[in-house]
Amino acid sequence: MQSTGLGSEASGIIGIMRKEISKNLRNHYVNRLGRMAAVVSACVLLAGCNHPAPSQTSLLAKVRADGKLRVVTRNAGNTYYLGPRGPLGPDYELAQNFAKELGVELEIYSVDSLPDLFQELTDGRADIAAAHITVTPERAEKMRFGPVYQEVSQLVLYRKGTRPPERPADLVGQRIAVVAGSSYVQTLTELQTKLPKLRWTEVADTSIDSLLQQIAHGDVDITVADSSAFELKTNSYPDVRVGFELKSGDQIAWAFRKDSDVSLYDAARTYFARAQDNGELQAMLRRYYDREKRVDHLTARSFIQHVEKRLPSYRSVFEEVAEETGVEWRLLAAMSYQESHWDPSAVSRKGARGMMMLTEATADELEVDDREDVRQNVLGGARYFLAVKDKIPTRIPEPDRTFMALAAYNCGFGHLEDARILTQMNGRNPDSWSEVRDHLPLLADERWYTQMKRGYARGGESVAFVRNIRSYYDILLWMAPQESKVELQRASTEARRQPATVQATS
Repeated sequence: MQSTGLGSEASGIIGIMRKEISKNLRNHYVNRLGRMAAVVSACVLLAGCNHPAPSQTSLLAKVRADGKLRVVTRNAGNTYYLGPRGPLGPDYELAQNFAKELGVELEIYSVDSLPDLFQELTDGRADIAAAHITVTPERAEKMRFGPVYQEVSQLVLYRKGTRPPERPADLVGQRIAVVAGSSYVQTLTELQTKLPKLRWTEVADTSIDSLLQQIAHGDVDITVADSSAFELKTNSYPDVRVGFELKSGDQIAWAFRKDSDVSLYDAARTYFARAQDNGELQAMLRRYYDREKRVDHLTARSFIQHVEKRLPSYRSVFEEVAEETGVEWRLLAAMSYQESHWDPSAVSRKGARGMMMLTEATADELEVDDREDVRQNVLGGARYFLAVKDKIPTRIPEPDRTFMALAAYNCGFGHLEDARILTQMNGRNPDSWSEVRDHLPLLADERWYTQMKRGYARGGESVAFVRNIRSYYDILLWMAPQESKVELQRASTEARRQPATVQATS
């Protein structure tokens, strides 16, 4: 069997399944969602004292007069980040919808730390702090919290292959590191009264991503993270596992200044109550935390079955689009399977639709009238892929240029450029996919993404996206060996891969 080099990472796909973490977290999180109606309603009732109608000088009146709502946040996957086609994140979506309800524009910006976040609010530069903030008694003394919109658990995390911690006593004697000033420190401090020998290190100026990397590399034994944050990172850290739930019921809410003006706070309470009642809140949370498509859950066995049963119905379309665009049909088929499992009626929770999962905005841009039309959808996806690939420097040899185009197709060209710049900053070759691949996950690490132009990105998921497409492509070479007119070239030798200067582009 002749290979184009796309399958160098395909071996062992069946053995890399990681269902346990995502399945358990997903079930845990969906159960939590069932309790949110009671939580939000209780918060509204507790805060439901009568306040006078806002005057013309109230904060709400000022926001409306200025025509903008100023929200401070943090750049992270569970708050706010730049996606391939614009801003994303749970707090961003909620803030955007709240601003629309008020009839104003959203002005959202990020800061580097929680102390900076609270200072922006206290000093009046921001109207709201929305950054996946855990409600604690200490914080409630200094600021007013809005209705709880999410409930999470604190999870004990460890490295696969080591003895799993199953109860608090198992933490004694372990090398434990947690984010300094986090709610996890308070939990461990309370636990220490029962386990006097319990010790841990508080790490300042760090992020949960950095600590997860340290666990994956064996530098520390244990860390603690909340369930929603870790749910977003399971693809990026396959060797990090959940030991047990250290604490449940942590509440997440927006923060407001604690003064006599409650006009904006009351408007937010009304918004969250309505979002809870009409299902908007639950739908938004599920889009981010209960995603139906986890690339690592797909197996070679199920793919082969679909090649035999589903692909024959669509192969001619892939081949026709390949003839029209020059994108090899097996690559199109592999991308389409990754996106939709070759289901023309597939719909994601974020509104993407069809064989290549095109968003409505992307479909309009590509002049796709009917996203459920197989040919239109595949053709649109191929054109979008080529538009992304055209931005990749032509000096980069194949198949590395294609791999980078696939990554950019998933996370956005700007984030790929950030990863290449980061690769070069670390003295590696930014024109080598294997080098860039190692640096993409760092875009989820606060120590690195804060230095980059486009900020946070789920680079680990983009790596998994490329890896799976390469595996599917290699299987198609074996199961559908007929030659087509356009084939991807083999990987160039390492001697051809010379370092090159990378300039950030907008």
